[in-house]
Order: sequence, then C-alpha cells, then structure tokens
Amino acid sequence: MSGKTIEALDLAALLCSRLCHDLISPVGAIVNGLEVLAEENDAETKTFALDLIKKSTRTASAKLQFCRIAFGAAGSAGAQIDLTETETVARGFIEDEKTKLTWNLPRAMLPKNRVKLLLNMLLIALQSIPRGGTLTVDGTGSGDTMGFKVTAAGTNAKIPQAIPELLTAKLNGEAVDAHRIQPFYTGLLAQDCGLTVAMTTEGDAVAVTAH
Repeated sequence: MSGKTIEALDLAALLCSRLCHDLISPVGAIVNGLEVLAEENDAETKTFALDLIKKSTRTASAKLQFCRIAFGAAGSAGAQIDLTETETVARGFIEDEKTKLTWNLPRAMLPKNRVKLLLNMLLIALQSIPRGGTLTVDGTGSGDTMGFKVTAAGTNAKIPQAIPELLTAKLNGEAVDAHRIQPFYTGLLAQDCGLTVAMTTEGDAVAVTAH
C-alpha cells in the first residue's frame, strides 16, 4: 500500500487489525484461565486462574471502552462527547502500577472527532514512555475549537521512530501496516478538525500537540 492516501476499505481493515492486536492478549489470558479452572483440581492453582480471569476481563473491558471512542463511530454524525466520560475511559485504559494520568481539561462537551483525536494522541504519547511515567493532558483554547497538549514524562522518554512523519497523514510512498496505522489515523483526525498534530521533545519529556 503506497501513495499519499489510503483507500477507505484498507483504512478500516488496518484499524480492525490494530483493535484485534490490542485485544488478543487479555482475551487469550481469559481463555487460558478458564481452561485451567476446568482441568485443574488444585485449589491454589484455581485461585490463581480466577485472579487471572478477573484481571484480564477488566483489561479487555477497559480497552474496548477506549477503542469504542478512539476508533469507533461513538454516536451519530455531529455527535458530541462529554470530556468527563472521556477522562474515565482514558484512566481505565492507561493507568496501572507504572503509568499515571493527570487530566487538566475542563468539563465540556466536544465534537466526537476532536475527542477521538485526543484519545489517539494519548496512545501516541504512551508509546514514548515504555517504562511508564506520567501523561499530562492540557487544553489550548476553549469550546468546539479546543486544541490539546499531551506531555509524556518518564525514564528515557523518546519519540518513537517514524511517528512524526506519519502524523502528517501523508505516506510519501511508504507502506503502512497495522502497527503504523494508528499515528496515520491520528493525522487524519487532526486534519478533519482543522488542526495540525505534532510530536516533539521538551527537555526530558515528549509532547504531542494539536493546534
């Protein structure tokens, strides 16, 4: 797949592949846990399997709720999404023992594509701190024209290779697979919102901005 655009069917297929990739791990762990419960008689092993199932179910649910908004239709054309709900979904997806989220946005309703852009920016920022850290979300402007800044701070935070170029939503002859489609899609969302999205370093941190 090359050229400056992606056909609609190819874009849909690649996003679906990305979603399946995100869900395979927790769903597979649930299946493994159920198999252990069915086959093992040891009480300690069964307890471990049940804990695995509970944890993996929570993870799968959080990922589905996040991806429903980040990649899905999330309502009818022209729909708006509550930033309070968005914060809850983002925390469920991002926060764990290694990574925390600081949310500095006001309570507001924003057009769905602007919210989808924000969630995709969070995904990109998360990739810059593989060892964990803090993601800080700030807004620029207000109302339907609000822009965003996501700052990622953590040990050895750095910009992943190729992502800045993909954020322009121009392929320049490069192939895009399921691992690279998400930053490209983020660039498309930014264009739809009349914004420009970029990824830069700020001291020891990495910033993803849309303005």
